[in-house]
Amino acid sequence: MIGLALAIALQVGSKQFTESVILAEITVQALRSAGVEANHRRELGGTRVLWEALRARQIDVYPEYTGTIVEELLGGERDLAGALDRLGMRAGGGLGFEDTYAIGMRRGESERLGIRSLSDLARQRNLEIGLTNEFVRRRDGWPRLREVYGFSDAHVRGMQHELAYRALRTGGIAATDLYSTDAEIQAGDLIVLEDDRRAFPRYDAVLLHRADLPDAAARALARLEGAISAREMIAMNARALIERVPEAQVASDFLRAKLGVASSGASRGALRRVAGRTAEHLFLVAVSLAAAIALAIPLGVLAWRHARAGQAILAAAGVIQTIPSLALLVFMIPLLGIGAGPAIVALFLYSLLPILRGTHAGLAGIAPELRESAEALGLPRSEVLRRIELPLAAPSILSGIKTAAVIDVGTATLGALIGAGGYG
Repeated sequence: MIGLALAIALQVGSKQFTESVILAEITVQALRSAGVEANHRRELGGTRVLWEALRARQIDVYPEYTGTIVEELLGGERDLAGALDRLGMRAGGGLGFEDTYAIGMRRGESERLGIRSLSDLARQRNLEIGLTNEFVRRRDGWPRLREVYGFSDAHVRGMQHELAYRALRTGGIAATDLYSTDAEIQAGDLIVLEDDRRAFPRYDAVLLHRADLPDAAARALARLEGAISAREMIAMNARALIERVPEAQVASDFLRAKLGVASSGASRGALRRVAGRTAEHLFLVAVSLAAAIALAIPLGVLAWRHARAGQAILAAAGVIQTIPSLALLVFMIPLLGIGAGPAIVALFLYSLLPILRGTHAGLAGIAPELRESAEALGLPRSEVLRRIELPLAAPSILSGIKTAAVIDVGTATLGALIGAGGYG
C-alpha cells in the first residue's frame, strides 16, 4: 500500500505571488528528494481557489498563513489544529517566519506628509489607496482596517498585487497593502506604516496539507519546519523578483545551502517552457471549439427552422456570454475541480453564441428561390440542408467559428488561474 501511495504524485499548489511559488517549489523539491513524486500546480489563484482545491483533493498541500486560515477560511475559529483535524487537514509546525499584512508608502511621500502609522494615514481623507482585490474582500484585510481605524472607501481602488506596486512607485496611488517579507519594500525604498492599534493577526507561514499524506511525505514536510527565517525569505523573494532568477532555482539553492538537499531545481529552458505552454493553450482551445462546433451548428439549424425555439436558444446563449470569465471559472471549481476540465467547459460555453449566430444568419440569408428549386427537384429536406443550405451558409458559419476561436484564444489565458495551463 505504501508503494502505491508513493506512486501517485502529490499535487502541490501555490497562489499568484512570488513567495507562494517559491515555497511551493521548496516543498516539491523536498518531497522529491525524499523519494516522493510531486508536481507543482503553479499560481492556481487566490486563497479561496487553493482552499477549495485542497478540500476537493485536487491538490494535497500548499503554503498558507495562520492568520489567513483562522480569519478567512475557518471564520475566526481559534482552535486551529482541532478545526483542521475535523476537516481532515493539518497545518504543520510552521516554516519559521511570519509574513503579516502591512500598509506601505513611498518613503519620501510618508516623510512629506508626516505619516508614520495607520492612524496617521486614516486621517488623510484625500489620498488614493490601491489595494489588492483579495485584501479588499478579506475579513482580516480592508474590512478590519475600516473597523479598527475608521478608513473611508471613497478613495480606495482594487487592483492586482504587481500593478499596485507599479502604481505606488509611479505615484498613481499613495499607499498599498504589502507582505512584510516583500522584496519590493527595500528595493522600492518603501516604508511600512505602524499597525499602532494591532489590527492584523499573526501570519505564520505553514504548509497546509491533507492529514492522510504518506509517511514519507509527512517526514519530508517536517524537515522544513522552522527552516526558513524572515531574512532568508526576503532574500529569496528578492532573487526571484529583482534578479529574475527562476523560482525553481531559488528553491534548489536554498535547500542545498540550508538542508544539504541536492534537488532537481533546474528549470526548463525558455523554448521548452514556451512549447509546453503553447501545447496546453492549443489543447484548451481545440477541444472546447470542436465541442462547440458539434453542438452549435445543429442548434443553429434548429433555431432557424423553429422561430420560437430559436429565440429561446439565442437568448440563452447570449445570457451565457455575459457571465464574467473569472466568475464562471470559479463557479466551475466545486463541480469539476481545478485543471483543464472547468476551463474547457467555460470556453465551450463562450464559443456557442458566435457559431449559433453565424449558422442562423447564414441559413436565414439564403434566397427563397434556391430552396424552391431544390424542392421542385424532389430532394428530401435533409438533402436540401446537406447539399444546398449548409454550403451556401458556410461563409457565415466559418465567420462565427473564427470569432469563437478568437474569443477562446484570449479567454483561455484565464485558465491558468485554476491550474489549466496555457499562456496565462
